[in-house]
Amino acid sequence: MKELIEKENPVKLSRIRITKEYKVFLVDYNNVEVVMGPLPKALYILFLRHAEGIKFKEISDYYEELMGIYKALYPNRSTDVKNKSIQKITDPLDNSINEKCARIREAFINIMDESIAQNYFVTGGRGEAKKITLDRNLIIWD
Repeated sequence: MKELIEKENPVKLSRIRITKEYKVFLVDYNNVEVVMGPLPKALYILFLRHAEGIKFKEISDYYEELMGIYKALYPNRSTDVKNKSIQKITDPLDNSINEKCARIREAFINIMDESIAQNYFVTGGRGEAKKITLDRNLIIWD
């Protein structure tokens, strides 16, 4: 798949479509689905919603919003398990957020070259707000 995207669209960025079920599709790359686990996907959706970016040390401010997304993605999971997962990811002293961002990055790099993928995953310098740099005009919300 990676070779197909590189040959067909060497520099053109694809629009990304987020379905009501939070499935992620690269519209202009043959509508390929970007597959992630529920927790990385919840974090991804959170970052897509916040073009200005989020500092990791302030991620706990987004607990309720992240929990709402995660509940929508994983409705049958027990509340205790969901709370623990979101507490870990919003704890600035825990490495969970970095691990989830690595999973997001990996999901895109499995599909396309990193030079293109970096527009779609969470990036940012140490201590800075982390963000997804993709032009928000390329995001389609169902």
